[in-house]
Amino acid sequence: MAQHFSLAACDAVGFDLDHTLCRYNLPESAPLIYNSFAQFLVKEKGYDKELLTVTPEDWDFCCKGLALDLEEGNFIKLADNGTVLRASHGTRMTTPEALAHQYGGKPWKHFPGDVGPAGRSGKYYFYDNYFDLPGALLCARVVDSLTKNNGQKTFDFWKDIVAGIQHNYKMSAFKENCGIYFPEIKRDPGRYLHTCPESVKKWLRRLKHAGKVLLLITSSHSDYCRLLCEHVLGNDFTDLFDIVITNALKPGFFSHLPSQRPFWTLENDEEQEALPSLEKPGWYSQGNAVHLYELLKKMTGRNEPKVVYFGDSMHSDIFPARHYSNWETVLILEELRGDRDGKSEESEPLEKKGKYEGPKAKPLNTLSKKWGSFFIDSVPGLENTEDSLVHTWSCKRISTYSTIAIPSIEAIAELPLDYKFSRFSSSNSKTAGYYPKPPLILSNNETLKTK
Repeated sequence: MAQHFSLAACDAVGFDLDHTLCRYNLPESAPLIYNSFAQFLVKEKGYDKELLTVTPEDWDFCCKGLALDLEEGNFIKLADNGTVLRASHGTRMTTPEALAHQYGGKPWKHFPGDVGPAGRSGKYYFYDNYFDLPGALLCARVVDSLTKNNGQKTFDFWKDIVAGIQHNYKMSAFKENCGIYFPEIKRDPGRYLHTCPESVKKWLRRLKHAGKVLLLITSSHSDYCRLLCEHVLGNDFTDLFDIVITNALKPGFFSHLPSQRPFWTLENDEEQEALPSLEKPGWYSQGNAVHLYELLKKMTGRNEPKVVYFGDSMHSDIFPARHYSNWETVLILEELRGDRDGKSEESEPLEKKGKYEGPKAKPLNTLSKKWGSFFIDSVPGLENTEDSLVHTWSCKRISTYSTIAIPSIEAIAELPLDYKFSRFSSSNSKTAGYYPKPPLILSNNETLKTK
């Protein structure tokens, strides 16, 4: 495989929306997501009211890459070989002694291995994006509450979390003003969303003028997608994209057969008719990568058009686009803003400063004191020895399934389209694909061995 990647060599450029083209103001959006679930659990399912009170310090629990064992109520951070680096029961961190006793340096029983998706089964759930993370804090506090108040040892609260998702985020929720989340975003989008920098809008237009087919593929429903795009890109956003696919139900969009997941036409944001194939550009719902690729062949006049897809979720975007569709993938990794010295490099727009006072959530892209670095960690029991540091499983997946990883689209928007990025590959270093530079903690441990 070539050591470099260039957008100029791609025929089609696809984008996820949430946390990719549309960046959220995380200290505001995280509490909103948390409250949308907590209020439901307390009011509809009878959970303890203490779930409704969150302190700024509580947010330190949030760290991407954690897995939740749904039955045991344990959160775990995995090394690249599947062993457990750190764990907690609810929010209470497990001591090194208890960790050794419980997991014994062996791969975690649900470890998905090097190939295959980071499965989300009835037994465990991986938290890998900023929309998920407030739910990790909530679930941990649910475990705390059930342990303290009921003395529970095993747990079955996940069905109530799923009911909360359905209540707040079902297809009709936006139109019906269900729950807390959509009504609040509609009321004050500027509080929760960052508008797209002009450099990114110009970059999208440059891609279009260079003859690239531009795709928007989001699991958000069409009415919410429209609100987001109009706010962050402007009312003429539809001019930027040749094909818009909403309610894409990723990762199934990539992994399912066309017969399992046809495209649907839309009218007034309602699904109308299932299509046997995709014949022309436009705005659609659901669908599958196979039929999309057939249309791209026609639109580009190429037998094997080269596609690159930008997304923030390893589970929904990067892994399936690479594994099932063999697309190039660009991971939006906001930890590249926030893993330097434990501080976020994100600067708030001036107009936001001081506008909303009160205790703020820790930006979710900053270093967690409880969980340590997203990228590397010490093997329990070997701290301060030569073999103590290993890559996390999340870090390994970045270099395995991403072509490159960037902190934001803005970070590359002013580069020429034929800029040659060093890519992640077996012949390059493990840090080659990070642009503009690797996280500090990886740069300082460049010789870290991999299992």
